[in-house]
Amino acid sequence: MNIEIKKVCIDEKEILRNLMEKYDYEFSQYEDKDVNNFGLYGYEYIDHYFTEENRFPYFIKVDTKLAGLIMVCNYKDIDFGTEYSMSEFFVMYKYKRQGIGKYSVNYIFNQFKGKWQITYAQKNKPAMEFWNKIVNIYTNGNYKKIENFKKYDDDLIRDILIFEIK
Repeated sequence: MNIEIKKVCIDEKEILRNLMEKYDYEFSQYEDKDVNNFGLYGYEYIDHYFTEENRFPYFIKVDTKLAGLIMVCNYKDIDFGTEYSMSEFFVMYKYKRQGIGKYSVNYIFNQFKGKWQITYAQKNKPAMEFWNKIVNIYTNGNYKKIENFKKYDDDLIRDILIFEIK
């Protein structure tokens, strides 16, 4: 199995948008979000990843096939003193539990050194297990977990992991 993390080019924006629809569909089991009149969830920040220099979109590919996406933001969060956040992370169901997520996260952490925050919805038990395990391993247990945090305009209660990559 050959795993590749590939930066998304502007001419691949529609492919990224299509993958985000699959991510939003899967995530809909955790939040009360409906599709719009066109039958789409419509991720509102796609264009920002191609117009703002502090956003970094990636495809996850397995044996040249699209397997997921990674979207990183480099914005200072004054509340937590972090500079990077994992905005979106998605591995398609077919590719889960094969080490692809772990490989992909390690690749990204090696590219972006600094203070990170990762949030996940508490209802999303697979994400909770994944992120707690990965961050614990990668930081040798040197991270802070903030529980029961409500940051966005939805009804999801989140946990936040704060850690530094050197």
